[in-house]
Amino acid sequence: MVLLVRHGKTPTTGQVLPGRAPGLHLSDEGQAQADAVADRIGLLADGSKAHGPVAVYASPLERTTETARPIARRLGLRVRNDKGLLECDFGTWTGGKLGDLAKKPEWATVQRNPSGFRFPSGESFLEMQTRMTSALARLVEQHRGETIVAVSHADPIKAAVAQAAGTPLDLFQRLTVAPCSVSALAFTRGGPYVLTVNSTDSLAALAIA
Repeated sequence: MVLLVRHGKTPTTGQVLPGRAPGLHLSDEGQAQADAVADRIGLLADGSKAHGPVAVYASPLERTTETARPIARRLGLRVRNDKGLLECDFGTWTGGKLGDLAKKPEWATVQRNPSGFRFPSGESFLEMQTRMTSALARLVEQHRGETIVAVSHADPIKAAVAQAAGTPLDLFQRLTVAPCSVSALAFTRGGPYVLTVNSTDSLAALAIA
């Protein structure tokens, strides 16, 4: 089982497309969210040792690593950075204000036909999804029969959930992944299963999944 955690809020969440630009840290609210999700995941581990995470991975960016640290601390583990969990490379759109980007003619393609869009000088949504799902497959292979945490970003998580659910990439924007929400995927011989998406409440039900 993989617990996909989106990073906590930053000072620019919902206002700017930060992408992979360095130097963006959690806000005070985001740090509180990270502490809260650490407690929720920790309670899952306390309640069912069989489902307790054995590893915590994170995108190398500051906001994801800072979200992963309290989770790892609560579980008595260390954070392992994995570039496969990185945010999409938004190219020249990196750092743009969302209000301004939404006025671009390409914005409709981003929302309605993302499979056919590549960010200028950056990554395509399809490349992002392939990178993210390949990273998860690699981590699952390393942790067969175990539970792990992977702290990433909204779009990569939505793309991974869509792939697991058999949902076309062109519909992945219909998914919502809030800061410090948990989306859980179970990987079995019969294929992946989506256990929960955008959970900001108790994870107790995952102990019997």
